[in-house]
Formats: sequence, structure tokens, C-alpha cells
Amino acid sequence: MSSSSVPPIRLATRKSPLALWQATWVAERLQELGHECELVPLVSQGDNDLRPITANSGVGLFTKRIQQALIEGAADVAVHSLKDLPTEVVPELQLAAVTEREVVQDRLVSRAGWTLEQLPVGAIVGTSSRRRAAQLLSRRSDLQIRAIRGNVQTRIDQVMRGDFDATILAAAGLERLQMTAVTATTLSLTDMLPAPGQAALGIETRRDDARVAAAVAALDHAATRAAVTAERTLLRELSGGCLAPIAALGRVEGDRLRLVAVVLTPDGTVRLMADVEGPVDQAAELGREAAQKLLSAGAAAIINAAR
Repeated sequence: MSSSSVPPIRLATRKSPLALWQATWVAERLQELGHECELVPLVSQGDNDLRPITANSGVGLFTKRIQQALIEGAADVAVHSLKDLPTEVVPELQLAAVTEREVVQDRLVSRAGWTLEQLPVGAIVGTSSRRRAAQLLSRRSDLQIRAIRGNVQTRIDQVMRGDFDATILAAAGLERLQMTAVTATTLSLTDMLPAPGQAALGIETRRDDARVAAAVAALDHAATRAAVTAERTLLRELSGGCLAPIAALGRVEGDRLRLVAVVLTPDGTVRLMADVEGPVDQAAELGREAAQKLLSAGAAAIINAAR
């Protein structure tokens, strides 16, 4: 317990190595600003259930438990991988900060360090992400996609012992865990556009907790927030959730924001794309514009069929 009259800021997090790293990183940044912190590790439904994620799994597998800790007052801050955070508004909570985005690409992990082009014909690639699977099949229809679950190290281990020829992991996660020695190649953004919010951390607080919200706001990165606002608005407008094969990336240059988004059929045979640009202060509007372009091209039918 803090010796100060001001209670420490309690950060709720999942217990996975990556989630703990992320929460510890946020705690360290807050401590540098003079705030005492403590972690509140929790187990989410997604951590307990290692079956492949399907439409029946529901949204927020990895986020609802720590959001509930905030609502119940057991913690003051929730630290999320922003790509895992559903776009639906929770009335009691607010996204008080979005941290500066790290490297946004995905990496192809294999024992041989293959590129996408070098993967053997019919290679078995482990991923439970429909976004990744659809983009892989769009480029290499011969690949066999099989579900894989577990934390970053577990997935790498399954590849290294030969259960899969390769898997795809976020570069940001590998770098945060200092797993840069893993044999992997970085996928181009043309081949593999990221998930909305990928490589950024989302920090939630209770709406009525002005003290903690003010402390956390110092970690907000304006350009990243604008980019992910466009991406997450697009996702919400498409009613895509985390299961649909939707990818998006917003990038800020000066006072301009460009948003590129794709919607694919699960087998990768149909690929719809939207590319919009506008003022950075109109991030949400750009997200809606891109979504409307995709819907006009037939995205709703693709998304509904993927559920």
C-alpha cells in the first residue's frame, strides 16, 4: 500500500507475457511522471479457452474481464492491445490514451526464415485470424491455413517443433518481448495489411475518475490516436468485430491522414479496397467515408457471410 495519501494507480492486465509487458511499460511511464502504480493481473476468458476463435466465441474475449475490474472498482486503468478492444462504447469507460504506435507490420515465422514467396507449395500456416488467413490466400491460394492458439512463445514453439510450417505474428509483439532472434521475415503492407489498432496500446479509465484520466492523458499520442480513430470508426461502421476479414491502416503526414482498408472473402478470392485521404482532424469522417466505399462495393455481404 502506498505510504502517500494519494492511492496508487492500479493497472488491470491479462497475465500473458505480452500483456504483462504492456502493462508494466505503461506503469513505468506513469511512474516517470510521478505516479505510484501497481499491477492487477487477471485471467480473461480468452486466456482460459484455447479452442480456435469462431463467430460463436463472442467479441471482447481478451478485454471484458479487465474492463469489468474497472467498472467494479478493483482497478483504475485497463491496458489493452488496441486491436483486441471492441469498438462498442462501454458507458462507464473511456479510452483515455492511445500510446505511440510501434512497427505495424506482421511477420512470417518459420524454421527456415522463408518469405511468403518462398513458402513451399501447400505449406501449413497456423493462424486463427481471418484477416491474416484471407490475405495469405489472396496471395498464395495453395497454402493450407490451420487454427493455432496460445501466447506468442507457444505459437513459435509449435512452428519450431514442426506442427506448422509457419505462423504469423505481430512484429510489435515480438519486439516488445525482445524476440528479435526468432527466424522471421517481415510481410509487406501490400501482402498483409494490419488489423485496425494494431501495434498501439489503448488505455481505458472510468469516465468519472478525473484524477486517473488526467494522469493517463499524458501518454496519449495525437497522430496515433487520429490514425486508429479512422481505423476503428471504419470497423464500427462495417460492424466487423474482430472476426471478419477486415484490415486497415491510417497514416499521418503533417496535417493529412490517409486511410487504406480492405475487406476480403475468407478464401481470399475477392478483395475490396478503399483508399481515402483528408485533414487529420477529420479522422472519424475518413473512417466513415472508407466504410461507405467498401459497403457500396459489396462489403456487407462478405462480412455477413464470414460470421
